[in-house]
Amino acid sequence: MEAASIVSGDGTKLAICVFEPRGSAQANVVIAAAMGVRQDFYAPFAIWLASQGLRVTTFDYRGTGASRPGTPQAGLRGFKADLFDWVHDYEAVIDHARAALPEQPLYLLGHSLGGQLPGLLRNQHQVQGLLGIAAGSGYWRQTAPALKRKALFFWWLLVPLTTWWFGYFAGRRLGAVGDLPQGVIWQWRRWCLNPTYSAGAEGEAVRQNYANVRFPVCSLYMMDDEMMTFQGTQVLLDLYCQAPRQIECIAPIDFGVERIGHFGFFRQQFSQSLWPFALQRLLGLKDPGSQ
Repeated sequence: MEAASIVSGDGTKLAICVFEPRGSAQANVVIAAAMGVRQDFYAPFAIWLASQGLRVTTFDYRGTGASRPGTPQAGLRGFKADLFDWVHDYEAVIDHARAALPEQPLYLLGHSLGGQLPGLLRNQHQVQGLLGIAAGSGYWRQTAPALKRKALFFWWLLVPLTTWWFGYFAGRRLGAVGDLPQGVIWQWRRWCLNPTYSAGAEGEAVRQNYANVRFPVCSLYMMDDEMMTFQGTQVLLDLYCQAPRQIECIAPIDFGVERIGHFGFFRQQFSQSLWPFALQRLLGLKDPGSQ
């Protein structure tokens, strides 16, 4: 593993980690994080992918993890960033990964938000496929029942009050999502309150950008996901309306465990079961008919 930094299109410095295989890489993979999740959460899985012959890049969106200015104690008051800025960060990482291995296919593995944002990319032509992990629409009525019961309190009371008081969403103090720049949390709020999520909140240009995607998309839906529903997964997948696409339902019992959930896929315990299954699906994106 090599920790490094790159510069996004507007000059913002981003922290990345690159995981190189021992021999020649058979493919390039960019892992994009869920909302509020640091890139080091994905390190065990990235190391495993590298051991399977893939070159892997992880990164922190601006304002998060190692791409956060100052210290966590300093907060994010005054830090300017929204979800479109995070898309530009994603684009910069894709360009960097592609430049390092231009002759091999480049795949995206997007966890939750990381599987939502590829429809907004301007460099879609660099991508050969997307594997979504627990990725679906965040519209509050399409989330899991336990999350739905908390949604209105979260979006109409907790987020406005906390963001007004601190100048950013201080989720770390609350044990909810994590610290997020003000522009990110307000834009995400608009998305989550709209029945068609990002496309509905942002309008026709965003809807068309999703429709422009032609690389295949496979989404792994965890049947015990405490946040996402099958309906929400389908709604997101349908935004990629011109792309070859499919949902695979993952039942914990099929992999010999009681629970996977929204975050469990990346636990080391699945290195002999769920991870090889996902790798087969990832590499199969080059030829969707082979899955």
